Amino acid sequence: MKKILFIIIITGVSLQGYAQKEVNGKYKPIPANNSEIKEITPPTETPPTTDTPPVKDPTVLKINPDDLYKNNSLYKREANVEGIFYRRNEYLGGYVTNTSVSTVRYRDAAFVDGDKIRVYLNDKVIEKEVSLNGDFQGFKITLVKGINKIDFEALNEGSASPNTAEFQVYDDKGAVIKASQWNVGTGYKATIILYKE
Repeated sequence: MKKILFIIIITGVSLQGYAQKEVNGKYKPIPANNSEIKEITPPTETPPTTDTPPVKDPTVLKINPDDLYKNNSLYKREANVEGIFYRRNEYLGGYVTNTSVSTVRYRDAAFVDGDKIRVYLNDKVIEKEVSLNGDFQGFKITLVKGINKIDFEALNEGSASPNTAEFQVYDDKGAVIKASQWNVGTGYKATIILYKE
């Protein structure tokens, strides 16, 4: 048995040595098809012209959220719990617009975990209970002249706290007025204000 193993090893080593001799002296590298290197010059930069007006961002209203959330009959007081940031009302901003109709859309921002909300327009319920899912849903509102306050109240926090949602607000031409997220606890509200000129 040892002799057979020895013969197999010697045969393998000798064949390995012969296999390398085939390449010696006969190897030629293949030349590249196009050996010329073309130098590419970057385009020259031209300064922007001052004739084109800058894109106009929506005008932001200067509203103090503390003043907005003073009314304890409309808004739940902030819970001062250390390390829990979502037990408070969240101000999403105030924007000036001249649109007559606005579209508001929302969906669950994280994984769909059973979040539910109630929607108010100027402190009147317009959507009693909405279950947030992965697809956008929403409504259109006809804006009145002056302040149009939209509140999203968290009815629960789903299976994972807090109540999270992504929302978008559009004007009547389809341009985005505001797109963001809210993270609020049960009973708290996220508020956006649209001021129609």
